[in-house]
Amino acid sequence: MKFPLTPEQEALQARVRELADGEFRERAAGWDEREEYPWDNIKRLVEEGLMGMTVPREYGGQGRPLLDVILAIEAVARICGITGRILVDSNLGPVGVIIHHGSEEQKRKYLPMVLRGDKPVIAITEHGAGSAASDLATTAELDGDHWIISGTKRWITGAGTSQVYVVFCRFDGIPGADGIGAVIAEAAMPGLTVRRREKAMGMRGIPEGEVVFDGCRVPKGNVIVGPGGFKRLMAAYNGQRLGASTVALGLAQGAFEEAVRYAGQREQFNRKIGEFQGLRWMIADMGMQIEAARQLIYRAATNAGHGLPDMTEAAICKTVASEMAIKVTNEALQVFGANGYSREFPLERMVRDARMFTIAGGTVQMLRNVVASAYLGRPSQRD
Repeated sequence: MKFPLTPEQEALQARVRELADGEFRERAAGWDEREEYPWDNIKRLVEEGLMGMTVPREYGGQGRPLLDVILAIEAVARICGITGRILVDSNLGPVGVIIHHGSEEQKRKYLPMVLRGDKPVIAITEHGAGSAASDLATTAELDGDHWIISGTKRWITGAGTSQVYVVFCRFDGIPGADGIGAVIAEAAMPGLTVRRREKAMGMRGIPEGEVVFDGCRVPKGNVIVGPGGFKRLMAAYNGQRLGASTVALGLAQGAFEEAVRYAGQREQFNRKIGEFQGLRWMIADMGMQIEAARQLIYRAATNAGHGLPDMTEAAICKTVASEMAIKVTNEALQVFGANGYSREFPLERMVRDARMFTIAGGTVQMLRNVVASAYLGRPSQRD
């Protein structure tokens, strides 16, 4: 089933696939094994104009629609989930917050940094605030011309490698979601410290770190959304969720391609294993599940145009694609048999990388509540 793309989008897709199938394929296992940030890949992404694709032209970007970014993320994540994940943050998520809510000064200062290769951080999660993001405790207290940021964030993707941090915090002690806004902090600002790196199961080339804000002084001009802006911030976060959905899609597509190739080569009982009905049905199911997720993601991106995706559509895409990716990567590994379990082949890495997407950026259980609310309305406080 072919989704209607423009000739320019087809050319972009082909160009990025060629890049991923060449240089990125050669390096993918190494980033994971060494738990090393893929700086060489970032350099190529910058050269190809893939960092900050959504950045408007007046700030040096291309102003591309969301679907173009989705095509690039998927093409890269087929081969290297780590690099695909970096493309999400350098085009959506924190970049989307700056594009849609930042001041003119903030856009002119920070968006060119993305074009040069910085993957901004979006810092939300805390020890006591995971899915319940509105329970966060990191504070912002006004002191003259600065906001003093204090608190600890966990599972911050890119901590220690990124220069720009979009930090969700509570202003002046205002309780609940009404007190939440965001500031832009820079890695070099005194009081911002990356304390430790999580020992993650997958996506090991991107650090997941604990970031401590110990009286970090942020200029007043770095407030990107003030108190009462929680809903607007989370609306921008829908782009992040759609991007995460696409990395999951790309990982599943890459695993599927490996399984199809292997099934057409591997022989047992004097036959290609792809001739056995049991495996043929596995391949058919994998392909159908991938295509269903792809249609949902492409539709959501197309509907968004140059804006932000719909909250319910983003929740549906992330739930469907993340669960599909876990199933498909595991099934693809099964096609490889014992070889799939070996680190000499990419399947075990793909399985580990795919596992994060039902958790990070909103668990599938929480996202199902978002979808149910769209269908049924939100329950009253008594329910």
